[in-house]
Amino acid sequence: MDDGIFYWDLDPVLFWITDTFPLKYYGILFVTGLMLGYLVVKRVFRRENIPLESLDSLLTYIVLGTIIGARLGHCLFYQPDYFLSHPIEMFLPIQKIEGNYQFIGYQGLASHGGALGVFISIILYCRKYKLKLFWVLDMVALGTPITGAFIRFGNFMNSEIYGKPTNGNWGVVFVQDDMIPRHPTQLYEAFSYLLIFVILYSIYNRLKLRNGQIFGLFLILLFLARFLIEFFKENQVAFENNMTLNMGQWLSIPFILVGFIIFLVKKKGLTTK
Repeated sequence: MDDGIFYWDLDPVLFWITDTFPLKYYGILFVTGLMLGYLVVKRVFRRENIPLESLDSLLTYIVLGTIIGARLGHCLFYQPDYFLSHPIEMFLPIQKIEGNYQFIGYQGLASHGGALGVFISIILYCRKYKLKLFWVLDMVALGTPITGAFIRFGNFMNSEIYGKPTNGNWGVVFVQDDMIPRHPTQLYEAFSYLLIFVILYSIYNRLKLRNGQIFGLFLILLFLARFLIEFFKENQVAFENNMTLNMGQWLSIPFILVGFIIFLVKKKGLTTK
């Protein structure tokens, strides 16, 4: 700490399981976020008197949807040229280095792709277990912001997805990258997601919204926060430098619009599902 500037220089690897297999803080926080989100949804299932037998299956669907969707989202939205010519690296956490494939973990995950993956996985889940889609989406929306917050805490531990330079005394110097004070946008997102969780859970407790309204609010609040924070974030890939809005903002707009449509339609009772 110097003149209000915080210097961040943490090794992202907690320890090495083998010489080529690291255990990173990011992975631990990712799993922690998923489990905390699961516990929130489990509490809601109990409160709604829904049998818990199908909940473990829901977790499996969501985990697979999150990882597959987030990975494909990053590869196809941000680096399509590279990954379409290296398809094996799109699906496996490896990279060809000096002629040999090495385990590096998944170096790119896109939250917008993860959101699409989760949505598709929930559709498949509801079809199999004969549950109402929007009811399940409401329940999952209550736990998802916690998961998103812990993922962003993981990004902070990795010194990645940081913000633009700032003259404010809240700046963080990510020593492993450069010595420039920057907006800690990972923390901006993490704490905004925790606030969204508090808002949604309070609404669920007090207003008893159901049938898609919570999910609509979730899309509006989370992706509006993401849209605004992107103004302080460094672009992730070079082609974004020539864009008025970056890729993250363009991808957020459809989610916000869909959120408004779902909330208004469900509020007026124009659909029965």
